[in-house]
Amino acid sequence: MATNTLPLSGKLTLKLAVLGVSVVALLASSGCATNSLLQDNNTVSERSVKTLLSQDQIIAFGRPAQILPKTPNATMVIVGEKNSYVLTQGGTEMVNLLTNLTPKNIQVENDMSFTVPNNDGYFQGQMKLSYAKLKDEFARSDYQFFLQNGGQDCTSASDLRINAQRFCFTVPVKGAIYPQVSNLSMIQSQYRALSKPYTVTFYGQTKQTQVNSGGTSTAGKLVLLPFALAFDVVTFPIQLLDSI
Repeated sequence: MATNTLPLSGKLTLKLAVLGVSVVALLASSGCATNSLLQDNNTVSERSVKTLLSQDQIIAFGRPAQILPKTPNATMVIVGEKNSYVLTQGGTEMVNLLTNLTPKNIQVENDMSFTVPNNDGYFQGQMKLSYAKLKDEFARSDYQFFLQNGGQDCTSASDLRINAQRFCFTVPVKGAIYPQVSNLSMIQSQYRALSKPYTVTFYGQTKQTQVNSGGTSTAGKLVLLPFALAFDVVTFPIQLLDSI
């Protein structure tokens, strides 16, 4: 019976070959692990990044006292401490609501967030407000107004407990960013402060390739229109309430 044998040198060569393969496999797996670790810690991706551009405290709501250059359809202004936010679309609807509803029963949503897609001085988004009072205080004309202006019944459990009813309005808006109004100090001295802090926030949104290493983004800079000039504003007689 024949026996296959290898000379000593052949056995040594075979062992070295096996060892070499093992080392290569080990290095390859180690390399994969290192590569995976690097990718975990520093992810390279292309995505839409939401960037905080600016945040401002609202002082009042009003209308331009004069026709604005290159913005003739401006109908409403959100008066901020830093800038003025002029509505060029949706302003007519907002003015209609703010001037036809009883001011003390109006509540504007506290979180007013708008996007500035190109950071070119133009923003867009939605404005939301609700109107509430005791059920027995509503008249037929009130309900007719709600129907004509897209009011939706949004009565909460808290409203029901005091026999009140609430209607909500959502108005799509677009606008332009102007400098601080000229008569801001007069408004602050004569206009009763809002019952709680109201803030307006602006975000930019861009697609970019970035390496995310766990760091946090910093606030950007909000760009005003190149032709924007300060102007006077006439305020609405509105006092925003925390709740009914």
